[in-house]
Amino acid sequence: MMVMGAVMLGGIITGKPPVQLQQCTPIARITSEYNVFVVPANSPLKSMKDVVEQLKKDPGSVKWGGGSRGSTEHIAASMLARNVGVDPKKVNYVAFRGGGEAVAAILGGNVTVGGSGYSEFAEHIAAGKMRMVGVTSEQRLPGIAAPTMKEQGFDVVLGNWRGVYGAPGITPAQRAALTDMVVKATKHASWQEALKKNGWTPALLTGKPFDDFVDAEFASLRATMHLSGML
Repeated sequence: MMVMGAVMLGGIITGKPPVQLQQCTPIARITSEYNVFVVPANSPLKSMKDVVEQLKKDPGSVKWGGGSRGSTEHIAASMLARNVGVDPKKVNYVAFRGGGEAVAAILGGNVTVGGSGYSEFAEHIAAGKMRMVGVTSEQRLPGIAAPTMKEQGFDVVLGNWRGVYGAPGITPAQRAALTDMVVKATKHASWQEALKKNGWTPALLTGKPFDDFVDAEFASLRATMHLSGML
């Protein structure tokens, strides 16, 4: 099986590879991980409202650091800009190839705001080197002391979900067997422990509802990325 998710959809939309996701077989969505936005501990920006005020004054002066172009943190930054009346095409987004590079840029003050899943920043937040200023969940996440974007007045809710796909051409019986295996695994105690440890939100979805969800996500991401000038 192949692990995939929202970031892969964004990469396919922007990269236009010859191999498409539709060639593989959907099995299940398993988690959703919301983006946590952080600033360096010594940043003069103390909250997302401070970030937004700076964004309104001079969009280019706010450097957003995160994953690849078209990632959920990139899209969330563009959604925020549009939400507060700033042209999303003016968002100054700096893409990094991996979490280590992004963390180094945030800690070094080379970007204004960093975005990723909580697990990527957890140790630096705990050490007091980063300060959380917002999370893109609908409600506050258990054990994560970050205000949601929504409660701060910004309508930005976006989850970086993960799922699994099977090989192309497998039979309905093989797809059903793989689906049963995944569902069974999500009930195991070690999986529940992993969810809690990493701040992942369980989001199990299988069968046609998962097929339809991925189709809707492709359409929604493509529309958002077009409006934000990513395409």
